[in-house]
Amino acid sequence: MIQEKTIEECIYSRLGGDPELADILCLFVEEMPARVAKLLLHLDEGNWEELRRTAHQLKGAAGSYGFEPLSPSANRVERAVRDNEPEEQIRESVLELVDLCGRVRCCVPE
Repeated sequence: MIQEKTIEECIYSRLGGDPELADILCLFVEEMPARVAKLLLHLDEGNWEELRRTAHQLKGAAGSYGFEPLSPSANRVERAVRDNEPEEQIRESVLELVDLCGRVRCCVPE
């Protein structure tokens, strides 16, 4: 059974208080399951270049949308692939990123 994350575990955008950005931030969060699926697919297929590219794109998008905690983790995935780290290290980096991606939330907690 999947537990709901507590507020402390959730990741909110630093831009979440801006009502003009609410829709785009929610769209980013809504698209996160598809991004995660892509990361995991590339990992499972051993498609390192696409995994690196997807992590790179997520790193930039997360930072742009104010979800900074994701960027260093996505950077670790990108760097691990680029540096030809052992597959187990790449896998650990991806799973850490996937965990963080699962914590993103659209609205600022009250």
